[in-house]
Amino acid sequence: MSDLKQKSILVTGGTGSFGKAFSQHALADLDPRRLIIYSRDELKQWELRQQLGDDARVRFFIGDVRDEKRLERAFDGVDVVVHAAAMKQIVTAEYNPSECIQTNVMGAQNVIDAAISSGVKKVIALSTDKASSPINLYGASKLVSDKLFVAANHYAAHSKTRFAVVRYGNVVGSRGSVIPLFRQLAETGVLPITDKRMTRFWITLQQAVEFVCDKLATMHGGELFVPKIPSMRITDLAAALAPDAVLEETGIRPGEKLHEEMISEDDARRGIDTGDSYVILPVHADWGAELPSGQPLPDGFTYRSDTNSEWLSPDDLRQLIEDL
Repeated sequence: MSDLKQKSILVTGGTGSFGKAFSQHALADLDPRRLIIYSRDELKQWELRQQLGDDARVRFFIGDVRDEKRLERAFDGVDVVVHAAAMKQIVTAEYNPSECIQTNVMGAQNVIDAAISSGVKKVIALSTDKASSPINLYGASKLVSDKLFVAANHYAAHSKTRFAVVRYGNVVGSRGSVIPLFRQLAETGVLPITDKRMTRFWITLQQAVEFVCDKLATMHGGELFVPKIPSMRITDLAAALAPDAVLEETGIRPGEKLHEEMISEDDARRGIDTGDSYVILPVHADWGAELPSGQPLPDGFTYRSDTNSEWLSPDDLRQLIEDL
């Protein structure tokens, strides 16, 4: 973390679930010289300002990742960028595909171009398990974004700007999480379950923030970092929140997977195990990258929520939710 001390840090999508948690963590533990919250919603910025209090290190910047000129202005003097802005709702993306592409793909390229132009040292972009073998537009757009950020190291080879990606699964307590819905419906005695076989990766907001900060401090550029996190069964989550409720199967929704995946068999051929995480190495690294070393992943390896070696029980989930 010392690599981030007294640095000027900017987070796009800074008023989202991750952005707010990251900001609180950065101010408390990273000792930044300046923290810039970049987002397009003035009300959410005002609400976050009330939460963070009167901290002279914090700056609020209204802007959209679709606006490269605005990004260049915001990135002026910035050392580190955490790119968390994205259009994330699967159904919304399916109904508004061009809008999803403008934010998740063109916005990613704008962040890359602005970072290189402004001399930002490090950029780390947040990805999702839905970007591995994607079946919906949101996942496909994030896969494109991942590839843009890794390849950006080629464009920045003449400079000190380096790019990396962090990919993780469902976040406990994030905006749109199933937990508030299940708690609300628990009072009715019936919980709608798309498919009782469904499994998901699970990570807390704090764990996600700490993982991103750790990889920011150690990244060299071109890495796609995947944390080792537990899986949970949707039926176990239901049992943790409403043990007496009746489960009503409604069927998998369009664009939804039965099980999630963070590393496909094809990506695993370029993957290594570094102990606390997996790293997918770039196809080409001609910019002279000093990439991490680790144990190569075995042939046929995949990292899927249904074949994971670590699982959360209903008691684990209940304790985790209570801790939140």
